[in-house]
Amino acid sequence: MQNQTNRHASRLALMGAIAAAALLSACGSSVKLDENAGKPAPITDASTNKSGQADPNASASSNVNQVVLNPKNDDALAGGLPRVIYFDFDSFVVKDEFRGAIDGHAKRLSANKARKVIVEGHTDERGGREYNLALGQKRAEAVQKSLSLLGVSADQVEAVSFGEERPAATGSNEEAWAKNRRAEIKDR
Repeated sequence: MQNQTNRHASRLALMGAIAAAALLSACGSSVKLDENAGKPAPITDASTNKSGQADPNASASSNVNQVVLNPKNDDALAGGLPRVIYFDFDSFVVKDEFRGAIDGHAKRLSANKARKVIVEGHTDERGGREYNLALGQKRAEAVQKSLSLLGVSADQVEAVSFGEERPAATGSNEEAWAKNRRAEIKDR
């Protein structure tokens, strides 16, 4: 009996190690990083041609309109990045389609170490209150972990759960439930 228990424990440990290795290997990327990242773009003068000579056809004034960002507009501060990450039913795995949004937020937070965000985890109405609070927390922490793996400092991100308490959509159908299974990234 003891021998059988030891074999079962060994199998569980092996399965856990395989799962961890698979998870870590999925985090790797073969995408070549931009060698010019972080370097300022070259400044060119519209009144000169490619060889640096004065262009007689260029106008002296610029046709570029000035853009003024409203600091109270969260979308302007986030560069238009999506702030909502949606999840499958009973899951806290970040879908591949939201990796770009998380990567964008990671770059934004890494560029400004003083900026902080809160990740709010939400669920649909199905399941008990305690279960939904735990699932919402796991969703928020999954986004938080994704950000930290991309270099965001742990003190810049807080994960909280609201479970089913703050639905984005009302209704008891798949369309409403899908909108409620989410994590929202909000500036603090």
